[in-house]
Amino acid sequence: MKSNVNFCAFTDAFHAYNRYDQFGYDALRVLFDYLESLEDDLGQELELDVIALCCDYSHDTVQDIAENYSIDLDECEDDDEKREAVRSYLEDNTSICGETATGFVYCTSF
Repeated sequence: MKSNVNFCAFTDAFHAYNRYDQFGYDALRVLFDYLESLEDDLGQELELDVIALCCDYSHDTVQDIAENYSIDLDECEDDDEKREAVRSYLEDNTSICGETATGFVYCTSF
């Protein structure tokens, strides 16, 4: 039996597993909206598994992503160019769920 989960219940589940800080409010909103869209695209309901989501998705800053994936940002002149370089890398190598003011929410299981 599956139950419908709204955004409030979604964030509560992350709090219950002490995983809220792994994403934060804005990133959880991006992830929730992405998963709802994915359900619509697939035509089936997804099961809320906080631990699996924490393993498969991440929210990181532009700088952290660049460091973690050895993206050279030396030739980027400003923060917008750095963000675009990281976005391009993620688009080529994974799925981007969306952006926050501080970075990207993306699939890490690629």
